[in-house]
Amino acid sequence: MNERHLEALAQYDIAVDSVRKGRSGWICETGQGTMLLQEYRGTIKRLEFETQVLGQVRQSGLLQVDDYIRTTQGELISLSEDGTRHTLKHWYTGRECNIRDHREMRQVVGKIAILHQVLKKIPLKEEWNLGSIVVETARQEMERHSQELKRARNFMKSKRRKTDFERCALSNFSMFFEQARQAVEGMGHLSQDFDTVSSCLCHGDLDQHHILIEEKSVAVIEYHKMHLGDQMRDLYHFVRKVMEKHEWDQELGLELLTAYDRMNPLTDRDRESLYYLFLYPEKYWKQINFYMNANKVWIPARNLEKLKNLEIQAEQRNRFLSIIK
Repeated sequence: MNERHLEALAQYDIAVDSVRKGRSGWICETGQGTMLLQEYRGTIKRLEFETQVLGQVRQSGLLQVDDYIRTTQGELISLSEDGTRHTLKHWYTGRECNIRDHREMRQVVGKIAILHQVLKKIPLKEEWNLGSIVVETARQEMERHSQELKRARNFMKSKRRKTDFERCALSNFSMFFEQARQAVEGMGHLSQDFDTVSSCLCHGDLDQHHILIEEKSVAVIEYHKMHLGDQMRDLYHFVRKVMEKHEWDQELGLELLTAYDRMNPLTDRDRESLYYLFLYPEKYWKQINFYMNANKVWIPARNLEKLKNLEIQAEQRNRFLSIIK
């Protein structure tokens, strides 16, 4: 461990037993449990926001989170002599959740529901009026992505000599773009009576990498993208990742939504929002977006395979959409 990190650790009233290098910082074993020391490049105001929210989540006793530790001077940032800023937070040594395990996925979705319940109860504060807390709505994001799809289509059509990727993308563009159009229209109707006043705090980046499984607990970590919005976007992003790995298994999809509903009942609006989120062809947009921002002369075979797989999975995905509509 270098001197800079030792200087940072010395500013906390914590007895450190051992330190080892981790993927995103220094993992410290202490008398108060495992902690993680990291360099920090964000704003103090954002850090205060995360600290206040995560402190209340931890106090609920319902969920493990990676909330921050203050220095002996009551600061959230510890400074080394060279000016490097660090944070120290509670950490967990569990493994990432296994999205191939149906039972574990049901358990995790139940924890997501509990997280959403706790976040809903946290009163908002005026000082949390940060740009990073109010993000674009699902409808705004869909509209932006749809415009990008149209520009990509026009570009590919204008090319005289097309690659296999371009031919494949153009062959199924109409199907996916029609779904995009319907999703934008449907989400637009929902958003007419849903604004930031009625928004809730959301994790903002929920996937299997941010959920750690320990022997007797589940920890939800990394709240750097926490914001005000529609909590169904959290649920959608996690479930979509699982469904893609399971070839859009309808039974599993219903099990996951039921597991969430059991812990945090879904409203009619929640269900509508989920339907339009799933309807939007986000994975198709991701492949096209990658193409537009990459070297268009050569596209990796893996990306063409992913694009073809979307077409193969289309029927199963459409069946799932029909049962949640």
